[in-house]
Amino acid sequence: MKFVDEASIEVRAGRGGHGCVSFRREKYIPKGGPDGGDGGDGGSIWLEVDTGLNTLVDFRHARLFKARNGQPGSGQQKTGKSADDVVIRVPLGTQVTAIETDERIGDLTEPGQRLCVARGGIGGRGNIHFKSSVNRTPRQFTEGTPGEERELKLELKVLADVGLLGFPNAGKSTLIRAVSKARPKVADYPFTTLHPNLGVVSLEPGRSFVIADIPGLIEGAAEGAGLGHRFLKHLQRTGLLLHLVEVEPLDGSDPVDQVRALEAELARFDPGLLEKPRWLVVTKLDQRAADEHDSAVRALVERLDWTAPAFGISSLSGDGLDALKTAMARHLLDGGADHAEP
Repeated sequence: MKFVDEASIEVRAGRGGHGCVSFRREKYIPKGGPDGGDGGDGGSIWLEVDTGLNTLVDFRHARLFKARNGQPGSGQQKTGKSADDVVIRVPLGTQVTAIETDERIGDLTEPGQRLCVARGGIGGRGNIHFKSSVNRTPRQFTEGTPGEERELKLELKVLADVGLLGFPNAGKSTLIRAVSKARPKVADYPFTTLHPNLGVVSLEPGRSFVIADIPGLIEGAAEGAGLGHRFLKHLQRTGLLLHLVEVEPLDGSDPVDQVRALEAELARFDPGLLEKPRWLVVTKLDQRAADEHDSAVRALVERLDWTAPAFGISSLSGDGLDALKTAMARHLLDGGADHAEP
């Protein structure tokens, strides 16, 4: 299924039914008086989280959602039927913004959460409400109020405990394949990952966390270069960032320059991303001899003046993965405390 993380829709709630002007007409009951009923309420439009969805692709074709109007009232004090609400199912992590005002309407971050995005109109009052001692034959009534109409922007930001950050071919997809059952595409060319992939890392029964493989970024991503800022936003919801860098980048560039370049992109897009816990993960250590692994990681840490936890791994051989998984789990379960020394 195609991954779509932004969509625009139009929602139109139903109008309330009009109140009724009616008088009681029964044999042997002269001057029966008013008995006009109220109109029914118009249908509202709700968004509801469906954990079985992971993309907004359905809204590429279905863009207009309308609820029915309430029925008008009738004689014998009968209230018109209220219209049914319309429920639109969206993925977990959907943010909703009113396009006209740029107002954030809601953020759907809990399974089953519901959000009313267009309130149905209220039914009008029948003439029975206007009778009095001086107005025994009222012909007044009120019309139903119109339902709300809005144009909405839906934006999906994946919800994950851990997000993977790095240049293309840094080993993000291989890592998530190694620690979870997610199977993103892996190849020896850049931008093999074209959309975020989520994997569940299981430690033991009842203990797990979600890790997100974000498409590779390049210098200028905050301005739209490469896959651009479209996917930088998915890092905003993660509690921990793993900054992956190859011990020996295939393009011959300096890994320190790569780390600094992505730090600059994070700062340009959202300075708050740099304030998140961010660990350094030096990947593809299988390219070095086993006795050089520790020294390669230490050398990079010293050159970067890195103070947060740092790890060296090989997703192919499995070296260092257990230590990384254990540290991530303890960090998340302990509310953000770090458990590794750089």
